[in-house]
Amino acid sequence: MAYAVTALTLNLPMQSVSQFVSHRQLEKFLDRDNVAAEDWQELAQSVRHLYESSDQQNQLLQGVMNAVQDMVYFKSIDGVYRGCNAIYEAHMGVDEGQLNGKTDYDLVIEEVAQNLELLDKEAMAGTDQHLSERWMGDAEGNQICILTRRLPYFDENGKLLGLIGVCRDITDIKVAHETITRQSNFDSLTQLPNRRYFRERLIHEIKLAQRSKLQLAVLLIGLDKFKSINETFGLEMGDAVLTQSAFRIPDVVRETDVCARVGGDEFAVVIPNLRDVTDVERIAQNLINRLAEPFRIGDEELYVTASIGIALYPDNATDMDALIKNAGQAMYYAKSSGRSRFSHFTFALQEAAARRGRLSRELRRAVNLHKFQMLYQPIVELSTGEIRRAEALVQWVHEGRGLIGPMEFIPLAEDSGAMVEIGDWIFREAAKQAKHLRETFHPDFAISVNQSPVLFRSPRAKPSDWVAYLAELGLPGQAMVLELTEAVFMKAEEIAKSKLEAFRDAGFQMAIDDFGTGYASVAYLKKFDLDYVKIDQTFVQDIEENASARVLCEAIIAMAHKMGLKVIAEGVETEEQRRFLMDAGCNYAQGYLFSRPLGKSDMDSLLQKSKQTTAA
Repeated sequence: MAYAVTALTLNLPMQSVSQFVSHRQLEKFLDRDNVAAEDWQELAQSVRHLYESSDQQNQLLQGVMNAVQDMVYFKSIDGVYRGCNAIYEAHMGVDEGQLNGKTDYDLVIEEVAQNLELLDKEAMAGTDQHLSERWMGDAEGNQICILTRRLPYFDENGKLLGLIGVCRDITDIKVAHETITRQSNFDSLTQLPNRRYFRERLIHEIKLAQRSKLQLAVLLIGLDKFKSINETFGLEMGDAVLTQSAFRIPDVVRETDVCARVGGDEFAVVIPNLRDVTDVERIAQNLINRLAEPFRIGDEELYVTASIGIALYPDNATDMDALIKNAGQAMYYAKSSGRSRFSHFTFALQEAAARRGRLSRELRRAVNLHKFQMLYQPIVELSTGEIRRAEALVQWVHEGRGLIGPMEFIPLAEDSGAMVEIGDWIFREAAKQAKHLRETFHPDFAISVNQSPVLFRSPRAKPSDWVAYLAELGLPGQAMVLELTEAVFMKAEEIAKSKLEAFRDAGFQMAIDDFGTGYASVAYLKKFDLDYVKIDQTFVQDIEENASARVLCEAIIAMAHKMGLKVIAEGVETEEQRRFLMDAGCNYAQGYLFSRPLGKSDMDSLLQKSKQTTAA
């Protein structure tokens, strides 16, 4: 390159040397990341000539070198220092002019000196620049990273004379690079590796497993009902649970295993060098047990469970994407099977996932064609036996599979975005039935409709549409009871709060469903203007055999009454349950003891019969 370095040759007069040797020029030269070998050689030859020249020229060069921000030194072939700048002297901890004639063995410990000697020899064995990095302590005891460029120089006959070295403190660059690398590979909240890093490591471990002929396992860990924590206690509390989970998971697995946070409430573990499947099952169960321990956050004590899916290489899949997908399918199966458990991937699960995918697509078509039917389960007033309430239940009329219950297709609807349309259809059908039953049997008849939290979070679901529809039918708001789960109330966003207020202002009745199964039900009873509390059927079904269930039901009833609320018990199937609830003061009950969910005509028949019985 046409660079001013060429002016350093001794063939030029002194004034020419002074014209070239500017520290700005030298700095510019040293700043280049990729300097051609001939250019380095040119500089090295010039330096040699100057150091072999007059004292005046030598002093000139020394002054220029001292003006350079990088550390510069020159060594002979035997590793003896022949010159350096002041910055390098300070770096090596020697006084001015005390470095010449010494070797690295005089300056640093033997181990370090041996390493530096090896690097020098490698540099002098080549013709191009030689780069190396090393971390070391500076004079103040701080750890710094030094990048050193070395290049040999020769005489006119090609005889090796020594090397020139330029050292630069790149600590800030290294720290910045490490920060960027960490940000791109690690989760900022939990400090665990992120999804990107996890995938890269999984690819690496698969390659190792291929060579070793050993199995590996991928575990996908999902915290159960984690949304409820965020909605109940806020995002900060949810973040604290995630952070503590991130500490617990590595404690259970082996040091060689890879742990990562791969989603909102999902973690993943790669277990390489797996010799026995029972090992991964033991680890999975230990993870479940560890995560089930109470989370103590401030004054709160939270309980969280986890479901785990397991996929094995090579039995279940041989590539990264398939292993992760299969572990996910197994995890969702574990969740749907009751949570707080692990499940192995099977090809039957794969087929089930494929069926869910097909069902989801078919559900969209069913929504457009209104392929649903309504059933109504009577709600009996325990003190009189009268039926003036009913709960609306929906079924999907599937062309191939027949009737599909809400437990199966409602989650699909929520995930696919179809819940708003389905919820609107359910409400309108239930409202028409309420109008019919009020006109035919009792003017105060009310229909309860379950409301998905999705409807309260979606801006597409507007209370004004339902209020207008009731007005069109000539129905008051009291004709409808909105059954809401705790998920609607818990830390309700502004959009959800405004909808609750709009329904209440329109006269709608409100019931909290599945009471006692969430986190902080009592708080919502006090905070929101409710009409009914529904005792979850899991408590009712245990009344006959479980003293704790009886005490809990009595406590819920007593507490609700003190707060001016009426109580509905779900899942009543035996006469003993009915009597207990009646004696405890429960207002209403529903369940197979009284009636299964009925179609419109069967509901009319039951009400007609009940009316006649009451009249008699």
